[in-house]
Amino acid sequence: MDMTSPRPEGLPAGYGPFAHLTAPNVLLYRAVMRAFLVAKERFAVHLRPEDVQAGLHLDVRPEELDAVVKALDSLVGWGNLRADPDTGRVTAVEDFYRKRFIYQLTREGEAAERALSAYDEALGRRGALQAVALRDIVTQLRALLVLAAEEEPDPAKTHLALDGLASRFAALADNARAFMGSLQRTIDLHEVGEDVFLAYKDQLIQYLERFIQDLITLGGRIARLILELESDGRIQPLLLAAARREAADATPQEVAHAEQAAYERWAGRWAGLAAWFLSRDGRESQARLLRGRALGAIPQLLAVVRSLNERRAGRSDRSADFRTLARWFAEAPDNDARHRLWRTAFGLYPARHLSVDAETLAARLARPEPAATAWADAEPLHISPQLRRTGSYERRGKPRKVEDRQEARRLLAETAAKQAAETAAARARLATDGIVRLSGLGELDPISFRLFLQLLGDALATWRPGMTHTVATSNDGSMEIRLTAVTDGSTAEVRTPGGVFRGPDHTIEIVDLTEGQEEGSMGP
Repeated sequence: MDMTSPRPEGLPAGYGPFAHLTAPNVLLYRAVMRAFLVAKERFAVHLRPEDVQAGLHLDVRPEELDAVVKALDSLVGWGNLRADPDTGRVTAVEDFYRKRFIYQLTREGEAAERALSAYDEALGRRGALQAVALRDIVTQLRALLVLAAEEEPDPAKTHLALDGLASRFAALADNARAFMGSLQRTIDLHEVGEDVFLAYKDQLIQYLERFIQDLITLGGRIARLILELESDGRIQPLLLAAARREAADATPQEVAHAEQAAYERWAGRWAGLAAWFLSRDGRESQARLLRGRALGAIPQLLAVVRSLNERRAGRSDRSADFRTLARWFAEAPDNDARHRLWRTAFGLYPARHLSVDAETLAARLARPEPAATAWADAEPLHISPQLRRTGSYERRGKPRKVEDRQEARRLLAETAAKQAAETAAARARLATDGIVRLSGLGELDPISFRLFLQLLGDALATWRPGMTHTVATSNDGSMEIRLTAVTDGSTAEVRTPGGVFRGPDHTIEIVDLTEGQEEGSMGP
């Protein structure tokens, strides 16, 4: 039986197991190879043609068994499968002369199929921001702290803890990168329709907000654990123990080199983990950058929703206007209509400072100048001597009346005074008499709540991993906020007419820095 299949032109030697990707029945070949891969995961060694046909999906399953047999023979010829005589069902001498084979994966075919599966998975991955992975990282770091406290950490437990930490961190980083890429494609509306986007945008925004909250709380906890492990060099013995365990199976001549290479590999992984959660050497951590990117995605999503709603409501945008104008140009009956449409759309009128009377227009209509006429050969244009001498041409008549803006200035002054009074009242409302809890602020009006959010944002902008207290001043220098973290895990609620603001509780002290200045400015 000749089971050789020609290798496609341009395919390098040694890549025969990938030849079925350029064959006409590529979908059938891929389905057959997936059936063999699934069978191997179930510990099945050989498959008969009828077994392969039964394992194919209905969309690609041939009705005739001969089509499956031909596909199997082609894959054998490319090196993906191996065919052995099927002697298990031989009951007579004539059966030895029949074409009966059982098939199994070759090493090259399995490697090619696993590579293609990994390619399909990476290409189709949308990623996810995994709060569960953050919690697992916290658990693994705590386990490493326990091991670091022992005089002689167990090498097996140390290696398993570090391996679990590295795998969870790698999955978190890969999924975060894939999610950010898919999120940007979603924002750009490259891969999703309007109806689908509007249907799940609320869930996406809630998902982002939940992950941001977890990243703020758990990210700070992870940063503190990393700093504890790095203090006094407690992490180095753990990394060295894991490296020695990996190099235990090396030959005596290669033990030292293998141990050094393993230690450098683990040290690099730990440095990457620390850089992901800690800001050092003037460079922001990846967690902080991811939090900023996720926060920036929320207003972008809302802007896309607003644009889609405006489009659905019939509001026109620039691209729609130009498409409509292009259709009008295409439907215009002649060039004169297109010129009139052009002048109407873009306002390309004659120069405003040139006055053309009816007699000149009649002469131009009687003797039109071709467009190819040179300027020197065209009829001259007579310009007023006053315009030539002064550069301006004033029409006769009364001058324009000077507009009285006194009423507008009064309204502007009233608005400024009202806003200053509202801001002063908001400062007085937020100023605390000593140190209080966030949960003790009570209900805030919209103006006070907006000022409170600005102060809280200024304080959190100075917060760094490992900090428990910070002091910040508002941008205008009118207020100072002193924020301290609490360790009881309580949640604060600040009620406003628009809803309830929730977050981790802190102790807070807000000082109105203008209070003393205002009192000092009150004099005779």
